[in-house]
Amino acid sequence: MASTLSQRILSERTLSMRRNQIREILKVVSQPGMISLAGGIPAPESFPIEDLYRINEAVLDRFGAAALQYDLTEGFRPFREALVGYLNAKDIVVSANEILIFNGSQSVLDTLGKVLITPGDAIALETPSYLGAISAFSAYEPTYVSIDTDDEGILPESLDATLASQQVKFIYLVTTFQNPTGRTLSEVRRRQVAEIVKRRGALVIEDDPYSDLRYRGKAVPSLYTYAPENTVYVSTLSKVFAPGLRLGFCLAPPLIHEWLYTAKQGADLHSNTYAQALATEYICGGYINRQLPKIIDLYRPRLEAMLDALARHLPADYGWTEPDGGMFIWVEAPAGVDAEDLYWRAVEQKVAFVPGKYFYIQPEDGLPTMRLNFTRADEATIEHAIAALSRIIRDCK
Repeated sequence: MASTLSQRILSERTLSMRRNQIREILKVVSQPGMISLAGGIPAPESFPIEDLYRINEAVLDRFGAAALQYDLTEGFRPFREALVGYLNAKDIVVSANEILIFNGSQSVLDTLGKVLITPGDAIALETPSYLGAISAFSAYEPTYVSIDTDDEGILPESLDATLASQQVKFIYLVTTFQNPTGRTLSEVRRRQVAEIVKRRGALVIEDDPYSDLRYRGKAVPSLYTYAPENTVYVSTLSKVFAPGLRLGFCLAPPLIHEWLYTAKQGADLHSNTYAQALATEYICGGYINRQLPKIIDLYRPRLEAMLDALARHLPADYGWTEPDGGMFIWVEAPAGVDAEDLYWRAVEQKVAFVPGKYFYIQPEDGLPTMRLNFTRADEATIEHAIAALSRIIRDCK
């Protein structure tokens, strides 16, 4: 039966909501035989499936019915205590009481939007930026300001000029192996950004889902370590444990912490207790320390294979990032190329990627760009996919 409801039943907020185009693209790339360089999805081989048999048993022995029960809004206490040690290894010194657990880091971003954004507020973003954050924030009707970037991330002088010229509610950054570009904000610039936000009394949301996935080079301290009173640190175990468990967490200045806690109570009461108990054992039982090197050994040759294939196959007038970790490589075509047109041609050849325009506030700014994921496909498949993409590019010239 046809619905009699009209658009008037919806809130005005829905006019600002944006579908996550990557999630829509993934519906296309799920076709049989498709080689997907599209989603930011961990390889199934990276999941500790054999260990989970032992982890499940240990959780039930250790926590019993408590792992199946309603729990605290702020998170399962043993999990938050486990995260203290996990974060200390990153030089982030906190107590369990400072950590809030959410159903994935995406839920953190949405809740931050709910408690921080009044319609019309300005949010400063690096360009391009993570589409999931834009989708989360847009529902609360902000405006966006772009901060200039280069291969080392945002330009501190651009950030300073932006904060000097207008009122900005917060700055959103993916500081390490950024989605979509793979770039990492250098340590020198982190210190500069920290000095700027402290001097200006500004707030940064630092999204850090990828820093454990480092395949070469030296780890860089989080921005949070330089400006904890001006930073909300957001992270997840999705990339190093299991994304389907939907475990995210954050650290926030006290005022924001309290409002995140209050908003979470109204949204879902608390996060999945059993998933948190599994993650507790994954960390405390030493499984993560054994699994993470396996994940890195799995992804490192895939990154190298893609970089090598791009160098051998793509035309000389194309450029790309060369990240030291993460999940993505960012490709820039010459002006005048429409990467979405290339995408549809590639799909016909059973190869998929993400057109870069979806990561821009103004999509036309990103027409000649594309994001390639290297974690889902093995080296031979990556070689085949990049060779096929190159033929499509050359055929379109």
